[in-house]
Amino acid sequence: MRKLVFLVVACALAGCGEREQVSDSSKRSYQGKRDSLPWDNEPLAAEQRGGKWTKGQRASWEEQIKTRQLTQHEHKRIYQ
Repeated sequence: MRKLVFLVVACALAGCGEREQVSDSSKRSYQGKRDSLPWDNEPLAAEQRGGKWTKGQRASWEEQIKTRQLTQHEHKRIYQ
């Protein structure tokens, strides 16, 4: 019985000991290089199912993304 009371008290006090989780602004976060735009990268090779867009052209990248999404739609893929 004594162990049970100790266990209940320990569990009740465990929740009271939690500290507030606030970010410390004095610590520096990751300051690495910024991400580039997706259309500024070279497309992957065809063996890796890479797209076919021209590097640096947003319109051709967006067109390739739309085409890829259409091939992932089951109803459109079945009837191709």
